[in-house]
Amino acid sequence: MNKGSKELTKGFFKENPIFVLMLGLCPVLGVSTQVSNAIGMSAGVLFVLLFSNIIISGLRHVIPPSIHIPAYIVVIATLVTITEMVMHAFVPAVYSALGVYLPLIVVNCIILGRAEAFASKNTIVDSILDALGMAIGFALGLTLIALIRELFGSGTITLFPMGDFSGVINIPWFYDNPIRVLSLAPGALLIMGFLKAFFDWNSSRKKDR
Repeated sequence: MNKGSKELTKGFFKENPIFVLMLGLCPVLGVSTQVSNAIGMSAGVLFVLLFSNIIISGLRHVIPPSIHIPAYIVVIATLVTITEMVMHAFVPAVYSALGVYLPLIVVNCIILGRAEAFASKNTIVDSILDALGMAIGFALGLTLIALIRELFGSGTITLFPMGDFSGVINIPWFYDNPIRVLSLAPGALLIMGFLKAFFDWNSSRKKDR
């Protein structure tokens, strides 16, 4: 596997930001009640992470070390503001559902962490691959948690409404026998704990081979 492929795929499983690095857990636990919320948050993180990595990598020789964190926050905050405005205009339901967690992307540890640990030290191409890999890994983890919580907790899967499609799919049996605790805050911690344990077990199993 070449360097580009490694940079792109490391965030999927090996360095998954949710289950391995344990970053960005506040929005993960807060917005994972519906699949549509997870998709909306993932799209916002992808946009901000991708373009912040590009900008910061491009300016890595220009930004003085003494002010790099404030400079990163200015870049990220600008991108988050753009994301908020676009979501508010085109997907207001998702914008309202994400609430305070959307502007909190500014201080998301994944965004700041990749800016400081990777984009500020690597080329634009490598930074793009890193951002895509981490964003996809975040999206996979967040959507998986939201899918499990919504399916078992409410018996539904909520997608974006289109035309006559309301966006809500009722799943037989699950809809009539919901496990309500999974749709509440403790449910997010339970699912997160079980998935974290699975990832740790899978990693240790591979090391023992």
